[in-house]
Amino acid sequence: MAARVLVVEDAEAIRTAVGIALEETGCLVLTRPDGSSIERDLASFRPDLVLLDVMLPGRDGFELLELVRRLSSAGIVLLTARDAVEDRLHGLRTGADDYVVKPFVLAELIARVEAVLRRMGRLRTVLEIGDLLIDIEANSVTRAGQPIDLTATELKLLTFLAGRRDKVVGKAQILAAVWGYDDYAANLVEVHVSALRRKLESTGPRLLHTIRGSGYILRAPTP
Repeated sequence: MAARVLVVEDAEAIRTAVGIALEETGCLVLTRPDGSSIERDLASFRPDLVLLDVMLPGRDGFELLELVRRLSSAGIVLLTARDAVEDRLHGLRTGADDYVVKPFVLAELIARVEAVLRRMGRLRTVLEIGDLLIDIEANSVTRAGQPIDLTATELKLLTFLAGRRDKVVGKAQILAAVWGYDDYAANLVEVHVSALRRKLESTGPRLLHTIRGSGYILRAPTP
């Protein structure tokens, strides 16, 4: 089953961007602008993780953190512009699993959420696409039982694409997720995709396809 993430963030642009990014990783996402319905959401949505902005209208994130800890076993990641050490320590001591300070790189936030879910056993650690196996915890890749030696960047790129298997992913998305870039650098993506494709095809048919004008898609070969 997909991991469930409740996002409580009052800034609409951030709330929307984070929600879309989490859905692209395969999570089921519920977003709220404040914590007014959090008791109901915890009971009905049953999140595996709650992403909480600290500076919320009404009850703030620290109050909501304590409430989540009383009513749920969900992981908690705090999201805030308050970067004082005292605030971070208070959040972690109160029960937060991680603390991300604004402004942040979206890819880093998603990686931190995934890390908490993985520690909780709510995120798959082995991805399978046809005869390709990606063991995230072991940082290893095999195809048809044969190991494939990838660089750290190639492994990160492959893991990102595998998490979005059967979906077309644009170059800008890849840049943001793998390198944390906001600027468009198509050649960087093309070079690494080409190198990754050569290695994947050394032991089997094509898995990584170019969709002209749109991006790339990773999918199992048609039988």
